[in-house]
Amino acid sequence: MDILNTVVALIVTLGILVTIHEYGHFWVARRCGVKVLRFSVGFGKPLVRWRDRRDTEYVIAMIPLGGYVSMLDEREGRVEPELLDQAFNRKPVLQRIAIVAAGPIVNLIFAVLVYWAMFVSGVEKVVPVIGSVVPQSIAEQAGLSAGVEIVSVAGRATQSWDDVNMALVTYLGESAVVPLTVRQGLTGAPREYRLDLSGWDFDPETQSPLAALGVKPFRPVYPAEIGQLVSEGAASKAGLLVGDKVTSIDAAPVSEWLQLVTIVRQHPGQTLQLGVERNGQLLSLKITPDEKQDQQGVIGYIGAGVAAVEWPPEMLRQVRYGVLDSVTHAASKTWQMMSLTLDSIWKMLKGILSVKNLSGPITIAKVAGASAASGVEAFAGFLAYLSISLGILNLLPIPMLDGGHLLYYAVELLRGRPVSEKVQMIGLRLGMAILFSLMGVAIFNDLMRL
Repeated sequence: MDILNTVVALIVTLGILVTIHEYGHFWVARRCGVKVLRFSVGFGKPLVRWRDRRDTEYVIAMIPLGGYVSMLDEREGRVEPELLDQAFNRKPVLQRIAIVAAGPIVNLIFAVLVYWAMFVSGVEKVVPVIGSVVPQSIAEQAGLSAGVEIVSVAGRATQSWDDVNMALVTYLGESAVVPLTVRQGLTGAPREYRLDLSGWDFDPETQSPLAALGVKPFRPVYPAEIGQLVSEGAASKAGLLVGDKVTSIDAAPVSEWLQLVTIVRQHPGQTLQLGVERNGQLLSLKITPDEKQDQQGVIGYIGAGVAAVEWPPEMLRQVRYGVLDSVTHAASKTWQMMSLTLDSIWKMLKGILSVKNLSGPITIAKVAGASAASGVEAFAGFLAYLSISLGILNLLPIPMLDGGHLLYYAVELLRGRPVSEKVQMIGLRLGMAILFSLMGVAIFNDLMRL
């Protein structure tokens, strides 16, 4: 069922983004008088097709990993004389630029609309209060301590951990000293600290940016209570039920979920004796954790999830703006994400960031499934971020992408004549090589994460 939900979430996510992107090309092409032959969401064999009164064919195809808008063009086939004025290649260069740029631009506009809707309806955020600081870490050296709220990072207000992460990740790979404003609890006077990020180096595969700084966000205490079970998992086979509270493991007292997880991970394939409280009665159950490979080696797991707990109300913050104010905040949020994406690409090209950060369809599917399961708000945020990434990626000056075509048309605008077919063919081969290489690295990273 989890796999099915993940696949459905991927199809829905890509379906929405591809439709929006291609509709941008389609809408502007129609306004410029270009005849659109086909609007396809997906590749391969058509599953559903129909035509409109302008004889444009609409297709939903089998492979949901992209789409395209096919336009009348003399370079791709014979065009009847009476239709030449509707051919894409006959249109002025500025119109062709508008048609090509429309797809990525609509992706960015869509992100603004999603963020606007989120800000208008209200977004619940976790207040960025530090739960603990790792000894001898960057955070401790800066003087940070448990119980303080991070109010701003380098002058940027931080209302949530999302804001803190967004402000910090822009400094990845840089030897910077970043000013932080914090306050004790939620009402204390502001105090200034400085984070020296010269030693901030971490593997994104195994560590989060905050963990690498030595910051552990506040989290409520999770009791060792079973909230979910995987069918056929070790916990189910041992007889554990949802609602059971684990009180001991091999006679050692257990009160928190993290204790349970730590012990289970340390004993793959080894039988453990559990003390369990069920409906006021104490039981004794034997469990043998299953084994799996992790970055740290072989670890144990039992196929169980923690029961949800109530967060203290003061640790949650409702972020909501008016209809007009939300436009400004949504545009600012989109700009921040665009800047972060471009900065990450540039740092990868310079070798500051590892290509391990590249993700492919498997990771997108997993994140889409997880965000969809977390609720509308999480899924909408992921959709907006992915739409921004798609828009930025397509604007890169790489042949085969929209940005590559825009580069050719910009040269044509400056020179007064089109780029030669020979140069375009060389660019096409180069673009294919770059894209397939990036795709190969992304898919390899996906498989390694599995």
